Amino acid sequence: MSGSLSIESILIKGLKELSLPYNMEQIQAFRIYLEELKKWNKAYNLTSIKKDEDIIIKHFLDSLLYLHAIPEGRIEIMDVGSGAGFPGIPLKIMRPDIKLYLIEPSRKKAGFLMHMIKTLRLIDTEVIEKRIEVISGLKVDIALTRALFDIKDFYEKAHHLLKEDGRLIMSKGPGIREEIERIEGRYRFEVHKIRLPLTEIYRNIVIIYPEPSSDPSASYSMTETSPPQSRVRGVNICFNLECRLRKAGCRGFEGCPGFKARA
Repeated sequence: MSGSLSIESILIKGLKELSLPYNMEQIQAFRIYLEELKKWNKAYNLTSIKKDEDIIIKHFLDSLLYLHAIPEGRIEIMDVGSGAGFPGIPLKIMRPDIKLYLIEPSRKKAGFLMHMIKTLRLIDTEVIEKRIEVISGLKVDIALTRALFDIKDFYEKAHHLLKEDGRLIMSKGPGIREEIERIEGRYRFEVHKIRLPLTEIYRNIVIIYPEPSSDPSASYSMTETSPPQSRVRGVNICFNLECRLRKAGCRGFEGCPGFKARA
């Protein structure tokens, strides 16, 4: 990528690849976030990534890949092991309607998160300075994490914090198939392979449902989306890449197994 591009230009280009609508207040929020992250990083070592462009792509845009699996509407999300706020804070910037809990046991990192909440004026956002294992009395629609656990450990540690129809979401790298082979049939989950904007890197966004599947053959599905599709209200997208109707231009219809509604 050309070194002449500004921070804003890189971010906007990435958001366009993700087909995410944005406003300049959100762009400014990401700029402030970047500046504060670099400032605090000198003392607290919040991230090993130093270059502005890499932070934008590998932290901000990478976090926004989770939007592919997050439904519209007023929902409660828990970011487990939030660290410097990824993926929770970028998601909150782009989806201010969500209620967000940032779970971070490190006092220094929790202090940074509270600073960012105040600096960015993020409403309905709370830092919980505890380990996920000791949290009780809280139920959320979605618990997510950024490659902090393997699938089995994340399920065991966090599924009790989900509402009845809740789900777990995590991002995994290229070793996902080996991990799936070890647990296939024990959990019901989906994997969406998505390209990270401005790169040729792919992430696997894993959605894990709280109840195990009684039918091992139906417990796992994997789709590939490149470039990522936005969650645009009122647009229907079919994810069955092998369907002959999809290849002919069909966008999905209710009752079709490959159909998912962007409601």
